[in-house]
Amino acid sequence: MTGILRVVLADDDSLIRTAIDAILRPVDDIELVAQAADGRAAVELTVRHRPDVALLDIQMPVMDGLAALREIRRAAPAVRVIVLTTFGEDEYVTQALSGGAAGFLLKESAAEELAYAIRAAAAGNAYLSPRITRQVLDRMPATTVRPGPDQTLVEGLSSREREVLILLAQGLSNAEIAQQLFVSEGTVKTHVYRVFTKLNCENRVQAAMLAQRSGLLDPP
Repeated sequence: MTGILRVVLADDDSLIRTAIDAILRPVDDIELVAQAADGRAAVELTVRHRPDVALLDIQMPVMDGLAALREIRRAAPAVRVIVLTTFGEDEYVTQALSGGAAGFLLKESAAEELAYAIRAAAAGNAYLSPRITRQVLDRMPATTVRPGPDQTLVEGLSSREREVLILLAQGLSNAEIAQQLFVSEGTVKTHVYRVFTKLNCENRVQAAMLAQRSGLLDPP
């Protein structure tokens, strides 16, 4: 992905829109081209501007973010959508991902994480906040793990890739994983990419759930 990434933002809170605008304004490769205060306007602006990425709040008037997501996926399927919200409930994550979202971020995410998520989404990848990955796993009921396809997939990982997968599933960010393993963040990103490829996963939640089902997270 080269050039400037164009973004449409939808949030009914003007302070949030101002804050995100302030975060993205200094970022050289990202341009905020339009802002909306409700879901219907978000759909209209996205269809009009055809941005690379649309950032959508969930709770908005006229049309909520999940409904706007579905409309955008129908009307402008090339636009990647990141759901940006103060909420981290797993039901929202499930609905957003099943609706075709390319990312799910909490509004309290760091500026660097927001920019990274936009770049990842525009490049065709999925991104979820590490905190959301951990929360989804915490809400999953405990199950007895038996040998199966998930374990076979995990066995295909290198020892370092398994370490990265375990830390990822514990909710650590790439930067935190790098600190734990005493490697660069770029090296961690490479390992995460390889883990996703080998496990046929699109995002951190899918990889973490597979790690849990395989028994990789069980105490020794």
